[in-house]
Amino acid sequence: MIVRLALAFVFLVGLAVPARADDIAAAARGVVRVVTIAVVDDQVAGFGHGSGFAVAPNRIVTNAHVVELAERYPDNVVVGIVPSEGSKSYQGRVVAYDARRDLALIEITEARLPPVALYTGPVAEGNAVIALGYPGNVDLATAQSAADYIRPLSPVRSQGVASGRRSLTGIEVLLHTASIARGNSGGPLLDPCGRVIGVNSALTRADEGDSTFGFAIADTELMGFLRDAQQPYVSAGGPCTSIEERLREDSAADARATEDAAAARREAAGAAALKRQAALDHARDEAERTRENVMALAGLLLVAGALGIGAAGLFESRGQRRAAIWAVSGGGLGVLAAVVVFVARPSGEPELPADTVAPTTMPIRDAAIGRLVCTLQPERSRVTMSSTAEVTLEWGRAGCMNGTQQFAEGDARWERIAVPDEEQTVSVQRFDPLTRTYADTRYFLSAAGMAAARAARGDKPVSGCSAADAVQDALARQQAAIRATLPPLPNEKLVYSCRKAG
Repeated sequence: MIVRLALAFVFLVGLAVPARADDIAAAARGVVRVVTIAVVDDQVAGFGHGSGFAVAPNRIVTNAHVVELAERYPDNVVVGIVPSEGSKSYQGRVVAYDARRDLALIEITEARLPPVALYTGPVAEGNAVIALGYPGNVDLATAQSAADYIRPLSPVRSQGVASGRRSLTGIEVLLHTASIARGNSGGPLLDPCGRVIGVNSALTRADEGDSTFGFAIADTELMGFLRDAQQPYVSAGGPCTSIEERLREDSAADARATEDAAAARREAAGAAALKRQAALDHARDEAERTRENVMALAGLLLVAGALGIGAAGLFESRGQRRAAIWAVSGGGLGVLAAVVVFVARPSGEPELPADTVAPTTMPIRDAAIGRLVCTLQPERSRVTMSSTAEVTLEWGRAGCMNGTQQFAEGDARWERIAVPDEEQTVSVQRFDPLTRTYADTRYFLSAAGMAAARAARGDKPVSGCSAADAVQDALARQQAAIRATLPPLPNEKLVYSCRKAG
């Protein structure tokens, strides 16, 4: 019974503090407090806590020393995961443990947390770094009761610089100056774009006024641990650029791509027009020659018919009745054939082959393109957390994607704002049929931000494909309401170049 009470105590409901809409706040959505409660003879014998972060919706990385007792005494130690926001906490279990690297992996079954991406690029000395976690000295100063330790709260952030790589008990670590304390153990060390470059593990002592330095298990050790645990993770290796810079550069690139595509279409249209005109001239000449030949044939038939009728008269005057009948019959047939050939003569209008007929289809922005495979353009994108795999889509007529998603008409492009029920990400999706460019601008929102976006979307989002004015109006109103809830700047912009599948 006491064990159950301890579990209930760990999973008390609390209120989350919404984070700001920036890269570090986006990463903070996946940072958690890791709580351990030791129970001996149905009595709570110990309480400890550290930090951790999600590498998958149901998997948490922390330090091994944070959950050491749970690994050694799984039947007597409860592991609790307290998210940075929301209204629930969750029980976890240790599924991978590496004491040498001081890393552990915890699994939860009832929650889906936003994963934090790992940075796979170089970390230079002097680069800015940010620590996220739950330092114990802050808890001691602010906690009013034990319940405050298990109430969802946004993690504390501190900033410093990377001070180089060192070896600590044979493990590669990052030395840094971001302020950490006991309780930060297992929390992430981030680059300014919110990507994990290490796992905070220890700090130096500050004897006699010495400066303190933090140690974080290096990215190389973390990725090795996850590979050994067969745990997939999201990674990004591009440089950390500001979203403002990327949006500005991509806007110019988009304008250039649009102009290049329009110029290419004009050039292709000019070449096609010349081809059609040459084919038309040739067909007109052929039609005129055919008409003249048919009319000449009609004239010859008429002359032959007249000669036949004249010969019939001559035969009749000579009393050659049988020959006269044959002659008049042949002459009549000749005249009749001449009349038929003349009436059925060609009009002289040319008939063009199908591939040279001037197009009469709808404008390119309204046309169906079919199945497309879209590849990320790193030089035009800013990626901090999302997958960079190819995207496959089916583009139909009048802004219909995949046969189910109607996009709204925009300025030479189609646009749709997606607000999912499960993820904490709002995506503004755009497709430009002229350049065959697909863009996904992503906002990583807090739980409160997602609640506002879902409320603006409504319980019945516009579904199905229809270009009817009523559907377009409803979609435009819905998207305007959603856009009003979004922060001024997104976190990511993924730009893809699309090509016909196959």
